Amino acid sequence: MATGVDQAAGMSLVVFSLVLFTYYSVWVIVLPFVDSDHFLHKYFLPREYSVILPGIAAVILLICIGAFTVVIMWKNRKPKKVD
Repeated sequence: MATGVDQAAGMSLVVFSLVLFTYYSVWVIVLPFVDSDHFLHKYFLPREYSVILPGIAAVILLICIGAFTVVIMWKNRKPKKVD
């Protein structure tokens, strides 16, 4: 069973993901149809970043997955037998 700390950490990750998804969805889907002088634009970065930031996040994710794979393979390697 999960402890209270695990549940709190899991719930905080779910809330963070929900907020991030909502923010990005409004930024990419809704904002292009809103006038550029509307007050809503001051809460979002310029549109170029809507492509740049996920790209950087994807590269960082791939680097972390690759590093994790290398570490696991390095720890599980078996020493060569000497005859």
